[in-house]
Amino acid sequence: MALTGRTALLAALGAVLVGLVLPSWAGIGLASGTVLLAALVDLVLAAPVRSLRLGRGGDTTVRLGESARVELTVTNPSGRPLRARIRDAWGPSAWQPGTAVAASRHTLLVPGGERRRAVTVLAPTRRGDHHAHRVTVRSLGPLGLAGRQGSHDLPWTVRALPPFASRKHLPSRLARLRELDGRTSVLTRGQGTEFDSLREYLPGDDVRSIDWRASARRNTVAVRTWRPERDRHILVVLDTGRTSAGRVGDAPRLDAALDAALLLTALATRAGDRVDLLAHDARKRAAVAGAPPSEVLQAFTNTMAALEPDLHDTDMRALVSTALRMAPHRSLVVLLTGLDAAPVEDGLRPLLPLLTKRHEVVLASVADPRLEVLAAGRGTLEAVYGAAAAEQTRADRRATAERLTRLGVTVLDAPPAQLAPALADTYLALKAAGRL
Repeated sequence: MALTGRTALLAALGAVLVGLVLPSWAGIGLASGTVLLAALVDLVLAAPVRSLRLGRGGDTTVRLGESARVELTVTNPSGRPLRARIRDAWGPSAWQPGTAVAASRHTLLVPGGERRRAVTVLAPTRRGDHHAHRVTVRSLGPLGLAGRQGSHDLPWTVRALPPFASRKHLPSRLARLRELDGRTSVLTRGQGTEFDSLREYLPGDDVRSIDWRASARRNTVAVRTWRPERDRHILVVLDTGRTSAGRVGDAPRLDAALDAALLLTALATRAGDRVDLLAHDARKRAAVAGAPPSEVLQAFTNTMAALEPDLHDTDMRALVSTALRMAPHRSLVVLLTGLDAAPVEDGLRPLLPLLTKRHEVVLASVADPRLEVLAAGRGTLEAVYGAAAAEQTRADRRATAERLTRLGVTVLDAPPAQLAPALADTYLALKAAGRL
């Protein structure tokens, strides 16, 4: 049995009447009995809760920052109308702060033998799976004084995917990719390109592209056209260890790495290359290999949604070993990890020759833009100490990057907003140079 605010208000009015009109035990009994009788009648007339049939439908995935609509269908098999107040409970991270109460409550009037639908709008604040908790239904009587209350287990899961904020850079990079196709067919010749077709010589063409045999057969000067290599293999390696948990702005470094990996994947699949994914920390967390080109981006997005930083150091030896098994032939290995001196020097640097011997390696790291602000600080003792620490950190990162570059690694160190386009530009540059 559940009582409402109306019951309390009715009891308060009864107390006032007793105090003013009938201040005696008889008046108290009369007022209390009236309230109790009205509540019992309301309870009897309320529709039963346990016999209700509930169902769910709607969205199962949503990009972080967007909203998902989950439908709740309530069927009333009884002959009495259902005056329901419903709480559709989800985890705290399924809502924007301060909106959970309003978004999870619904009021429905369901006539006997009919059904009605309520829509719960979710706005997740973190990646991953968000699970529905119990649905609590309070069925009130016609007077709204009392009712029946019960809960139903109605499972549903909404997966919050990475937001892929860098997709705004995809059209411009695709345009550069098309430009690259056109430019290399005229100006580029030699190792690292694929023969495309023959066409008639035009003024300004490189004479080294002339195909003399074809020209003799055609009685016209023919030149060979070339295009960037296609069907190359790219392995994106995500370091989900302790360093990926460090927050840059409002999000961990891992989120910026995921965004950069998604932009690279979207661009590479459009260019005709094959892309695989490995997420690793102390152990292998996830892998996507051999997915069809039309499903690669979706597979990556679903896999990345469940990734969370691990608070242990990454086992770099196991990471490199797994990467070599996933890329047995020459590939572009993109390692999204930290550029802190100690983890790189002690764990990664001794193992890099195993990768660079066989593969083209790009290391992309998320830089903290606050270092620029701290390095410019002056005026107080704390600001000067902060500036010195920031400058030392930047110098250490530059020195680490230079040492990795001497080992044949292409190093990117960029803030979160710039890392994804910088990685896409590096991929295009390597493709134009025939280094994939």
